Amino acid sequence: MQTTYDSIFVIGPTASGKTALAVRIADALEGEIISADSRQVYRKMDLGTGKDLHEFTYNNTTIPYHLIDICDAGDNYNIERFYLDAGAAIASVKSRNKLPVICGGSGLYIETLLKGNEFASIPKNKMLREQLVTKEKEELFRLFESIPVDLRSRLDNLSVKKTIRAIEIAEYIAEYGMPERRNLGLKPLILATEVDRETRRNRISKRLRARFQEGMIEEVEGLLRDGVTPEQLKFYGLEYFWITQYVTGEIDYTTMENSLETAIHQFAKRQMTWFRRMEKQGYTLQWVPSDIPIDSVMQLLGN
Repeated sequence: MQTTYDSIFVIGPTASGKTALAVRIADALEGEIISADSRQVYRKMDLGTGKDLHEFTYNNTTIPYHLIDICDAGDNYNIERFYLDAGAAIASVKSRNKLPVICGGSGLYIETLLKGNEFASIPKNKMLREQLVTKEKEELFRLFESIPVDLRSRLDNLSVKKTIRAIEIAEYIAEYGMPERRNLGLKPLILATEVDRETRRNRISKRLRARFQEGMIEEVEGLLRDGVTPEQLKFYGLEYFWITQYVTGEIDYTTMENSLETAIHQFAKRQMTWFRRMEKQGYTLQWVPSDIPIDSVMQLLGN
């Protein structure tokens, strides 16, 4: 049966099971996954970004995926590049009569694909970035809070990197005005993976311990040996921000571990706040358990 949807979004906070659900949907509906994650684009940043590429193999089949491992660590990938790359990936998947399954937890990236992006044409401001990258995180967040509220509500400050880009966008708009918006014209079904707060917190803590055992600290050490600077790694936030400080001797292991765990819990909370705000703005999010039967997904699709 023909449906009114041309794409499926599988979104949710970290550790909510969204990747596994997206893979099962892609397997059942002849789809390909397009990652909507702001850090999984980087090569050799695997454990810290939670790529879990083994999950893309299901029923002895590897599901095709896009926008993972497409640039080098140290590069400055941003929302504008993502919008263009994701649009091209979606068009490519559709051209093969496959279903685009967009999966991720970056609210800004997801919302940008849904409503279009007038920020894509705003260029980098190298001089401003050089000034901002020397500032403490708290000062950057204060600058972010000084952005007019109507614009600030559409920008992301979930990491230092995103906060700097938000300030850059605000500076440009203040001087030149708002660029014209581009829209992909998608007709999506949006599934949001639902997990209670305590379960999510337990999963985050357990997964963090596992990734330490799997070599997450060694991953950061390898990136530093490859020439990625400590400042660049800290720019990526969360795991890379705290582990880099430990590896370079700025903080001890206990401080790093406890601070990182707290930061990830706070990050998941902010993700949920973003998704709830999307609902208030009129987006229809179908909240589902990550183990929802495929038959139930087909019913949501109208099949």
